[in-house]
Amino acid sequence: MRITVFRRLMAEEFGPGRAEVLAKDHVFSGLGGRTVEQALAEGVPAKEIWREVCLAFDVPAERR
Repeated sequence: MRITVFRRLMAEEFGPGRAEVLAKDHVFSGLGGRTVEQALAEGVPAKEIWREVCLAFDVPAERR
């Protein structure tokens, strides 16, 4: 998954403003205690990050 697709999915699911805040501020245990931005900067694949976001926020399967 490309980062641009990941960011689009985040914006569609949470709204652009909230998606940005979640990416910068929310620490995910499934990402080793990192934020989305930290995980992306460290090279974690966007698809893996999206799976963790979906798990953490109970995104329905049809939107995963």
